Amino acid sequence: PVTEGVVRCDVPEQMETISQTLEHVLVTAHHQNCLTVGVYESAKFLNEYPDGAVLCVLALDEEDEDDAALQIHFKLLQAFCYDNYLDILRVTGMRRLAQLLEETSNRSESRDLHCILVTNTSEQILQCEALQQVARFCEESRHRYECLPHLELQDR
Repeated sequence: PVTEGVVRCDVPEQMETISQTLEHVLVTAHHQNCLTVGVYESAKFLNEYPDGAVLCVLALDEEDEDDAALQIHFKLLQAFCYDNYLDILRVTGMRRLAQLLEETSNRSESRDLHCILVTNTSEQILQCEALQQVARFCEESRHRYECLPHLELQDR
């Protein structure tokens, strides 16, 4: 049951993949105002609140792979996350991210979705079952020596 002001974060039964679970985490965190969106905004947040995030999502589609400045920012964010034991994922599917975060093409300026932090400003997000599943996926990937786990988000 949903109590007033609280968004449930249990993993729905229809969530078959870790990508779907990540999408659920992002949408839930978005509704709880627990997201920091943008490379610069994320770096600034981590500088001010080094323990203030629980997950870092780096999004990069094929057309962005030659962006040297973005790659440098990613390397710095990755290093910070590793040094501070912050779970980190790389995803492809920028259009899907925009859909999930209710971005619309009629905005005069689109947001930078290349980096998204799930912040722990809400006690509810820390108890999120879906977030715990994503964290387990990150840990299992590290045990398989995958430095940066990768997920593909599918357009729907």
